[in-house]
Amino acid sequence: MVWEGMKRRMALDSLFGRRRRLSCFFWFLLLFGVGVLLFFIQLQDAPGCAPQQGYALQLEGTLQQSRETLSTQDKERGKSDIYQEHQAKSDIYQEHQVKSDIYQDHLAKSDIYQDHQVKSDIYQDHQVKSDIYQDHQAKSDIYQDHQAKSDIYQDHQHQAADVFRVLKTSPPTRCINNNTPTSSSSSPSSWSCSGLSSHQRWRDLCSIQEQRQQLVRTMCAKYRSRISKTITLQLAKNIYVEDKYKILYCQVPKVGCSNWKRSLMVLGGQASDPQDIPHEMAHSRRLKTLDSFQRSGAIKRLKTYTKVMFVREPLERMVSAYRDKFENPNEYYHSSFGKYIISKYRVNASRAALDSGDGVTFQEFVQYLLDVHRPVGMDIHWETANQLCSPCLIDYDFIGKFENMDDESSLFLHLVGAPPNFTLPTFKDRNPGDKKTSSEITQKYFAQVGPSERQRVYDFYYKDYLMFNYSKPFPDLH
Repeated sequence: MVWEGMKRRMALDSLFGRRRRLSCFFWFLLLFGVGVLLFFIQLQDAPGCAPQQGYALQLEGTLQQSRETLSTQDKERGKSDIYQEHQAKSDIYQEHQVKSDIYQDHLAKSDIYQDHQVKSDIYQDHQVKSDIYQDHQAKSDIYQDHQAKSDIYQDHQHQAADVFRVLKTSPPTRCINNNTPTSSSSSPSSWSCSGLSSHQRWRDLCSIQEQRQQLVRTMCAKYRSRISKTITLQLAKNIYVEDKYKILYCQVPKVGCSNWKRSLMVLGGQASDPQDIPHEMAHSRRLKTLDSFQRSGAIKRLKTYTKVMFVREPLERMVSAYRDKFENPNEYYHSSFGKYIISKYRVNASRAALDSGDGVTFQEFVQYLLDVHRPVGMDIHWETANQLCSPCLIDYDFIGKFENMDDESSLFLHLVGAPPNFTLPTFKDRNPGDKKTSSEITQKYFAQVGPSERQRVYDFYYKDYLMFNYSKPFPDLH
């Protein structure tokens, strides 16, 4: 039984084994056929299979690539941190480099500043030496002028003392030829004092005019090498022309020039009464000046017309100009001169003073006048009479003095043939409440400055003192 059972089991196992082998063989053939089929398909369509193979390879390598990517990212992150650290260090280095450059730039600027400072010191030293040289030059000129004055005095010592006394107070000119006023066509060359026998005072003044002219000629001969030979445009602009009475008037401001211009306008028929001519009209362009003519016309008038100028004690004229332009309201002079004078010569000037130019002191004005490097140029109101009218270049027929204006203006008007009842007006239309600048007022103003400044101002106007024979205004001057 047992044996039969075993045989039966073995038979069954044999049967199932065959079946398994058949089944395995069948699957083997099926898979082999599918493999052969796929091989032929791949041979026929190789390009189409390549992507699939690549894709399969890509799928196979995805995991490895993912791991490599993570590893690369970690490395890149590490490199990025290192790079940022290096970048930070680079920024710090560049910042230090910039600071170093700034420091070196500051050092360079410091060297430049010190170099400029040295140059500034050298310039100031040269400036001081230049001022010393100019001061020596001025003293040399003063010495020569004193020498000239001494020579003039010796040349004229034979003349009476009273003649010199009159010379110091009166003016110069050649005089008229008869008792009646000359016609407007009279030439200055025909003048003579012989026709003034009935006017002893005028005869004396006429003689003084001749003495003044001689003094001017002597001084001009002394300084001939320094005299310009050309009539400049500025000089021609300063000479006013009145054709009817053939007058050439050289204006010297603060010597009655406003009233002289009024008189010329009346003589020329532009007005009937000097009192009716306001200040602005008197100084307008209604009067012709020598520069308005052609060269031939200007030369003809210089040769044939009566040439006249009036002068005044130089320091008194200078104080009068200061009072008029800076102590009274005057927008033009305060803005054109006052601002610059205050800016340069006043310590700790207020903003209001710098903006307006008001309140220039006499000391500041003197500093400006004496400064060879003035912050603003000269003005005709305080320029020297010698510079304004050039008496060495133009032979004036009449040189009057402000101190004797009434008599000398009457003589001049008589000489040119003005109407007998016509006289020079004497009214003051600007700042009429102010006292006329006198020698006493001049003394008070110059008491505000030291002896050195007084001497230098006197030196500035020294040629006017010599040429027009004015005495020293202060006893300590030399």
